[in-house]
Amino acid sequence: MNIRFGIQIEPQLGFDYSTVEKIALNAEKIGYDSIWSSDHFFLDNKSEEKNCMEAWTLLAALASKTTSLRLGTLVTGNSYRYPAILAKIAATVDMISNGRLEFGIGAGWKEIEYKAYGIPFPCVKDRMDQLEESIQIIKKLWTEPKVTFNGEHYQIKDAFSAPKPIQQLPPIFIGGTGKKRILRMVAKYADYCNFGWFYVPDKIPDLLTTLKDHCDKVSRDYESVGKSFFASVIVAETEDELENILSDRAKARNMGVEEYRKMLGNGVFFGTPEFIQERFENLINLGFDYFQIMYPYPMDYEQSTKFAELVIPKIR
Repeated sequence: MNIRFGIQIEPQLGFDYSTVEKIALNAEKIGYDSIWSSDHFFLDNKSEEKNCMEAWTLLAALASKTTSLRLGTLVTGNSYRYPAILAKIAATVDMISNGRLEFGIGAGWKEIEYKAYGIPFPCVKDRMDQLEESIQIIKKLWTEPKVTFNGEHYQIKDAFSAPKPIQQLPPIFIGGTGKKRILRMVAKYADYCNFGWFYVPDKIPDLLTTLKDHCDKVSRDYESVGKSFFASVIVAETEDELENILSDRAKARNMGVEEYRKMLGNGVFFGTPEFIQERFENLINLGFDYFQIMYPYPMDYEQSTKFAELVIPKIR
């Protein structure tokens, strides 16, 4: 099994571009396969002085600076952009990167952003319906000369996407928490499912069983669906170092260390390299082969380097 690792950037936490570029260029040197960006416009309603770069603009910039890293969104909010426009944006990033795009998409969820930017925020069912129509439109625009589509939510007529992606069809990652609808869409349309650290670990086998059931219903080989996992990681060489990191981060939040540990919960992997390795190997045994890792901001450069030195060689 080819195990791959990517770095997840959360622009909403306050990154400036030079920092992200530094992380990306270092990632190419130390063995990462990809760099990813979440797709948000701001962190919360008190973030007017906190940077939040737009995801697709950021990927385009990184595409021009890197040579081997694959570049992805984890995940782009479908209803933030009309699907035909999103298809063209994504194809442009694939062209700039010479075929290195990983296309992650989800239904969208952060209502505060929709309201602030004047974007309609329909009910969950409608957002899921929109997502399914969008994926169909985008795939058609990437592969067909002209496309007409008459859906309930989106309609296009004689539309075309030029440029086409270099890859013809970039890998599609569908992320989200909906067990039935999302996993059914994965089985029908996606190259990868994406689960995240926010899932309680003991729920993951059940989710994979549901995915297999959906694959059976659409006559798709379950093994042909890639399994990716969005992990949140804090790695330290020793227990003493770990305690120092946790203590510093707890103080920054006006919390006690034990309270902070409890907040991290079971989903965040924090510990020595041996402990972190065990957690990833458990996921690999379940069939996961691609990991997008979020490190504690603003320790992303330091932590991503340490993980590459101390953990990746033990897993690959």
